[in-house]
Amino acid sequence: MRKKLPSRPHDSPQNGCIDDWGWTGWFNVRRDDERERPLIAKPHKQRIRQFLKQSTSLFLNALFFVAVFLALSTFQARNMLSTSDIAAPALDGPLLRGGSYDIAAAGDRPVLIYFFAPWCKICAASSDNLTRLRRLRGDDSLEILTVVLDWKDRDEVRDYVNRHELDLPVVLGNSQIAQDWRVYAFPTYYVLGSDRRIRRRDLGYSTQFGLWWRTWFVE
Repeated sequence: MRKKLPSRPHDSPQNGCIDDWGWTGWFNVRRDDERERPLIAKPHKQRIRQFLKQSTSLFLNALFFVAVFLALSTFQARNMLSTSDIAAPALDGPLLRGGSYDIAAAGDRPVLIYFFAPWCKICAASSDNLTRLRRLRGDDSLEILTVVLDWKDRDEVRDYVNRHELDLPVVLGNSQIAQDWRVYAFPTYYVLGSDRRIRRRDLGYSTQFGLWWRTWFVE
């Protein structure tokens, strides 16, 4: 004779008679140890979310600084010669080490023109980048010309060149050259294509990578 099983706390008329599998004749009954528990994010998911949040913040900050930099560069260059299809002005004058220079005789290659002053601290900081650029770009693919302005005498210029080991042609410029090229601050850069039209322009300090980038895609 089958014995009647003792009733359990969760047996009720509403739930019906529950067997050992938690099944009534009509529906399943959820036991206490099977009730829904709050979902807990796994540790690796939390790390991914934190990484994405930090990456987004860094990206937005970098984008902001790039936008500010471009805006300042555009504002600073507003008075410089434009990068239009108009040919660049003439440029000729005596060289520090003797002889003379004429940009019209530079040949069919791009030209980077670097205007500086011997007393300019920013010019002194960026002069080494010109020398490094010379090592990266051969003379047959890019001509690098420096033009000194606002100088007192040759000794001042020579001392600057020797101090910074500037092994590049140095044109002794004058106020007329500064006016023709609209040089109002130092250092000022212009990059000319082989057709002698201005392709790039900038002023202020420039890194070695910045100089390389400005001259790389100019033909």
